[in-house]
Amino acid sequence: MDLQILGIGSNGHIAFNEPGSSLASRTHVVGLTRSTIEDNARYFDTASDVPVRALSQGLGTILEARSIVLTACGEGKATAIAQLAEGAVSARWPATVLQTHPDVTVVVDEAAASKLELADYYRYSRALESENPVTSQR
Repeated sequence: MDLQILGIGSNGHIAFNEPGSSLASRTHVVGLTRSTIEDNARYFDTASDVPVRALSQGLGTILEARSIVLTACGEGKATAIAQLAEGAVSARWPATVLQTHPDVTVVVDEAAASKLELADYYRYSRALESENPVTSQR
């Protein structure tokens, strides 16, 4: 896979790899947490229509992508984004496994970035990259 495009759950899941998922997992069926079910209920007519299981690429499978782009919007994602960027790699916050990948781009709005302790540094670094782009060889 050349490009993996991901969102992030408020509990730090990516591709429905819920907290506690193996960081080396392969594609599998996963049971969804209550918070994920509640977060996704808005897409269904009734609560009984909301799936409680999903087919998910595992975290190990995701990490095989050549490049990864993750997006997040809203204050409800702020803690998960802070963990992703500044927390330790942990199965408690599955998205943190992306810290081990060499080519990840994270795109967030101000609300999702609101709990980043180093937000000013990230903005500064991004501005420097825009002024003086560095090309990398694969």
